[in-house]
Amino acid sequence: MLKSQRHPAGLYILFFTEMWERFSYYGMRSLLVYYMIKHLQFSQIRSSEIYGLYTGFVYFTPLFGGMLADRVLGQRRTVILGGMLMAIGHFLMAVESLFYPALFFLILGNGAFKPNISTQVGALYPAGDHRRDRAFSIFYMGINLGAFFSPIVCGTLGEKIGYHWGFAAAGVGMVIGLLVYLWGQKYLAPDLIMQKKGLKQEKTTEPMTREDWVKIGAIFVMMSLCIVFWSVYEQQGNTMALWADANTDRMVFGWEMPATWYQSFNPLMIFIFVPVLNIFWGWQDRRGKEPSSIAKMGIGCMLLAAGFLVLIMPARDLAVTPRSSLWWLTSCTFMLTIGEIYLSPIGLSLVTKIAPARVVSMMMGVWFLSSFFGNYLSGYLGTFWEKMPKENFFVLMFALSFAAGLAFFGLLKPMKKAIGKTNSDDADVIKKK
Repeated sequence: MLKSQRHPAGLYILFFTEMWERFSYYGMRSLLVYYMIKHLQFSQIRSSEIYGLYTGFVYFTPLFGGMLADRVLGQRRTVILGGMLMAIGHFLMAVESLFYPALFFLILGNGAFKPNISTQVGALYPAGDHRRDRAFSIFYMGINLGAFFSPIVCGTLGEKIGYHWGFAAAGVGMVIGLLVYLWGQKYLAPDLIMQKKGLKQEKTTEPMTREDWVKIGAIFVMMSLCIVFWSVYEQQGNTMALWADANTDRMVFGWEMPATWYQSFNPLMIFIFVPVLNIFWGWQDRRGKEPSSIAKMGIGCMLLAAGFLVLIMPARDLAVTPRSSLWWLTSCTFMLTIGEIYLSPIGLSLVTKIAPARVVSMMMGVWFLSSFFGNYLSGYLGTFWEKMPKENFFVLMFALSFAAGLAFFGLLKPMKKAIGKTNSDDADVIKKK
């Protein structure tokens, strides 16, 4: 009985693979804006535009990476290809003249890797296995473990020794993750291409029903609203990173915290508050008061808006206090994190529940398009950082996310009707974008 509750070894192979990949991604991202402004001497507007394009396209290419895996290479070989491309990209970042080719390799590699690593978690479990949701929670913690340590390691190396050392550390992390994945192949479930090769005859595919198309339409509507959420949320790596560097007093007991360490605040808080929210949602569920998936996403937008309200007060006092207390930034990040937990994992979970099985991988790629457009818009919004007073900028971020929250609540009834009932508890499925 006890043995049946254990998770397969493949889950931990995927856990450590994703942990190291996220270590490399967030380690590089924690340095990117500072590297462009302080080392490459780019203007703030240009660096913000490049940041938006880069972080946007890493969520655009997964659509094609999913199609490549489903139709040609299979998930395993596509993940290996993605890991190799990303490792190359990180090491190329050490050469100033190869800055743009490095970003290109990273974008392509992430597109091949991202949509195919998490889907392999689900493949480890048969349909209806109650361990599946808890498996995604474990996998999610691996993601944030890498995201927490990477700014501390890569960011410190980049700020204190040299940017090239920070980027090289990110590359080493990706290589370690790739080696873990290659070593653990025997513990993973066969992917779709491998299964098809084992069959003598493929089954014919039935046409999509009207209900299928309605649910796909609902996914597109949710994706569109999430664009606004991500455009505001992703200011963490852009304008909020600049606020942490130039306008935040980072002295802690006589020691100045590196600005890049701010990028670790969010994943640390996720470690702390995901279990708390799971317990809270379970408590609500037992009383029949747990919000629906769509309502949770609306709440997430509202919490994001509240986070930027926190920074308006210190922004008004910049003339008197050029560097505000670290507690203001910490409080804002707390609100952003709770908002993320309410929206991001719930949205990902909902897609896997309602998307037709034959196109679920492609629809997951479609879902990531919200992050693509959101990150691109984030870069555009960041260009206003130097064009308007800081307090007005934070008001703008508040207004955008608050409006998205209102839209979610306004569409609550028609969206619930479109997606119907789902048979899995959102509180147990926690997976990062």
